[in-house]
Amino acid sequence: MNAPAPIDTAGADAAPLHDFVAALGGLVDRADEAAILSEGSRRLADLVSRDGWLPAAYAAPDPSRYQQYLLHRDPANRFSVVSFVWAPGQATPVHDHRVWGMVGVLRGAELVEDFARRDDGRLFRVGSLRTLAAGEVESFSPATGDIHRVANAYDDRVSISIHVYGADIGAVERATYDADGTPKLFISGYAALPALIP
Repeated sequence: MNAPAPIDTAGADAAPLHDFVAALGGLVDRADEAAILSEGSRRLADLVSRDGWLPAAYAAPDPSRYQQYLLHRDPANRFSVVSFVWAPGQATPVHDHRVWGMVGVLRGAELVEDFARRDDGRLFRVGSLRTLAAGEVESFSPATGDIHRVANAYDDRVSISIHVYGADIGAVERATYDADGTPKLFISGYAALPALIP
């Protein structure tokens, strides 16, 4: 069996990502969820305020669907860091995460709609459609609401966001939702590249 071809990281300095992963690992070791989301969001905002560290392979769109590239999986599965790459006009279905998370936009912008569940199980939109622009960060948790739909805000350019989750998100069983709130379980996996930081 042939070894996978090396990933071309020319022109990209992953030091900011290494620093973020090290800081988040220390934070997860000593903090509760609220503190992880507060301090982690600040650190993620610093990461996405700089460009040039993400190699082109992990920023490549696919015209058929948005891409989820694994940047780092914590060895103890305490968290994962992923780049989401949105071709023009791409969007997710309504879905949940079942773990805490943070999203920071590196390039472009995202449209976000939050949802909650009624007593009868049906979903309803919470608040208005909002735009998350480059450099902005938001967090979520099952404790405060983690059902949403996300889309590239642009029909003519790629958008890229960095997502951080409180588990190996590619292996977590979670759900998409029909309009009546019926869940459909799925496990997302990742696009076919090795982790940027093993």
